Amino acid sequence: MKGIFIFFCLSNFLVLFLRETEAAQLQSNGIYIVYMGASVSSKGNPRNDRDQILSSLKRKKNAVIHSYSNGFTGFAAYLSEEEAESIAQRPGVVSVFPDPVLQLHTTHSWDFLKYQTAVEIDSNPSSTSGSFSNGTDTIIGILDTGIWPESQSFSDEDMGPIPSQWKGKCMEGQDFTSSSCNRKLIGARYYDEPGSSNTGASGTPRDKNGHGTHVASTAAGIPVKGASYYGLAEGTAKGGSPGSRIAMYRVCTPVGCRGSAILKAFDDAIADGVDVLSLSLGASAGFEQEFSEDPIAIGAFHAVEKGIIVMCSAGNEGPDSKTVVNIAPWILTVAATTIDRDFESDVVLGGNKVIKGGGINFADIQKSPVYPLIYGSSAKPIHTLDDSQARNCVPGSFQDDQVKGKIILCESKDEEYSAQRKFESLKKQGAIGLIMINDDERAVASTFGSSPVAVVTEEDGARILSYINLTSNPVATILPTVVVTKYKPAPVVAYFSSRGPSFSTKNLLKPDIAAPGVAILAAWPGNDTKAAVSGKGPPLYYVLSGTSMSCPHVSGVAATVRSLHPTWSPSAVKSAIMTSAIQTNNLQAPITTNSGSTATPYDIGAGEVSTSGPLQPGLVYETGIADYLQYLCSTGYNKSKINKIASSLPANFSCSINSNSDSVSNMNYPSIAISNLKENESKKVIRTVTNVDQDESVYTALIDAPSGVDVEVEPNKLQFTKNSKKVAYEVTFRLTSSTEKDIFGSITWTNGNYKVRSPFVVSSIEQMPVK
Repeated sequence: MKGIFIFFCLSNFLVLFLRETEAAQLQSNGIYIVYMGASVSSKGNPRNDRDQILSSLKRKKNAVIHSYSNGFTGFAAYLSEEEAESIAQRPGVVSVFPDPVLQLHTTHSWDFLKYQTAVEIDSNPSSTSGSFSNGTDTIIGILDTGIWPESQSFSDEDMGPIPSQWKGKCMEGQDFTSSSCNRKLIGARYYDEPGSSNTGASGTPRDKNGHGTHVASTAAGIPVKGASYYGLAEGTAKGGSPGSRIAMYRVCTPVGCRGSAILKAFDDAIADGVDVLSLSLGASAGFEQEFSEDPIAIGAFHAVEKGIIVMCSAGNEGPDSKTVVNIAPWILTVAATTIDRDFESDVVLGGNKVIKGGGINFADIQKSPVYPLIYGSSAKPIHTLDDSQARNCVPGSFQDDQVKGKIILCESKDEEYSAQRKFESLKKQGAIGLIMINDDERAVASTFGSSPVAVVTEEDGARILSYINLTSNPVATILPTVVVTKYKPAPVVAYFSSRGPSFSTKNLLKPDIAAPGVAILAAWPGNDTKAAVSGKGPPLYYVLSGTSMSCPHVSGVAATVRSLHPTWSPSAVKSAIMTSAIQTNNLQAPITTNSGSTATPYDIGAGEVSTSGPLQPGLVYETGIADYLQYLCSTGYNKSKINKIASSLPANFSCSINSNSDSVSNMNYPSIAISNLKENESKKVIRTVTNVDQDESVYTALIDAPSGVDVEVEPNKLQFTKNSKKVAYEVTFRLTSSTEKDIFGSITWTNGNYKVRSPFVVSSIEQMPVK
């Protein structure tokens, strides 16, 4: 049995990995998770086989860390490898696996989304009502680093009583009392393993990191006027669903996040009565495990069984293909995009020539170009044979007299040192400032505090280098950051956002949706002096980037949909979000990636989330538990094992005779993926849509199919009546010519008022990445 590495999106979109030795130390603590499936048998009877196993462990003092019994059953305990293998053979056990270590993976963003939605659906103005920002009395559960309850974003002013469905608690802890919760922050829990008292964040739901506070306010913070990061991005900070309540489950500490704690948080959240669960967590690309050893997939499955909507971040390992994680079909998987706001830090060259750089700095140096400017490689010490370290400004590459009093232009092709760390090294040697060349980092607003650091594109870097080479005494300065609004094009897919296709699951299109995740301003712990700019107090709002930031945007939308349609299933809410997504930017052109290419469903799933479209989607694809169980059949599970996993099996359930990876294409999902289709071969899939609008309606199919594939929809008109709410249709895909490229298109059903769009991908070579 192998452990898995898991990321947690933190700070400026970075995925922080444990070194192998650190990972080994953390995973050698002897904790195993024993997963036993549903808490009741498929016949509805409570299960007691967990208690029988636990009784055999009583001889070991403090052996059991967590016990699960609400949405599913099992426990986490200190076990020897022999004990783990023995327990795995017990009849009621689904799996036993080492407790995985998880490492750490706004204001204007909501205004931008609302504007984009209004532009996209102008033909249906009735659906652009302001109700997207309400979400009254829904409860969003967040698994993260904790929360800073004093933030103004979590004030309960003018909020009504706590919803009666809430059964959770406000756990007291270090610097956190029951009065830290209110009618907005209605619940808080934390999860520590024995011996973790020295981690710095143990024994309290209080956020010692900032990430959880940021995520919570993005999803459901109340409107706060005048919020900014030291004057930048000033405006009214608000979450996507400010009427929602927040329940925080602190599952992370500075040394990592345990899978056993995440499972316990899922178990508690199910019993507590949350409506939505938001997780900016996931396995790093290539390490994601199959269902029975994946804590997030397990917990999410049982939450969805209980009617809870679960969304997770897609990961921060783009732009490489096959890096998307959290790909279970019951999870809404979220990619990251930019908004129409740029944090611009200009570089001024001699002759007052201005280069538009990026990043956030509050530098206090001369605004005129008076500082000598040099290229890193030109400062190479004589004894250095390879100038790549000097070109990249690797710490220790220069002698003090070579950089003192100067601004250094550096490449950024090494991944070991951040721009901030490079400048700190240069500053100790007397350098004035740093200009980094990197297309990807230019698009993301990294924070440099009071350090004079700017990031420029490779094109602009070449212009600066040309100026250096053609000028006898090149000079420059770096200006403090200003905010540029109505920036175009936007949205753009963030370079770090993980991409499809799925590494392990065939015929399932992931990610599902995209949302703002670049330079998002949201609440921050009020005592974080490390985030403070020199001479200023700690910021109350901070700017972060990552799929961690995009995930709570969708959580806020989902909470609003649930508040308006409380009887809708999680899959109906998911479908409403996906089928109403936006595919165009603020130039009314197709959304692009950071490299300028047209974004595909591997980049953005169904598209950019809409704030109003999901409220009235017209039709929805309901993916039932039976669909998810057939998915497990396709991955190798038999009925006996599924019987342990599911709370209840549909009548006469059995794995399909032809259950394999190809059968996943027939799951009633809002998107379609066909793999390994040969030239002149045809494959057929079936979908069923449910009318959630007026009784009488006729929808017509619009097919967007590129050359190379024929797509036929039968019937091409769907008639809905009061007595006929569900209608099925078939789609036949035929590859007309062989290609190594994946082919993307869409099928849209419209009745004149609503457009219900499903993206599709057809692969002629199994799981071939897009070229």
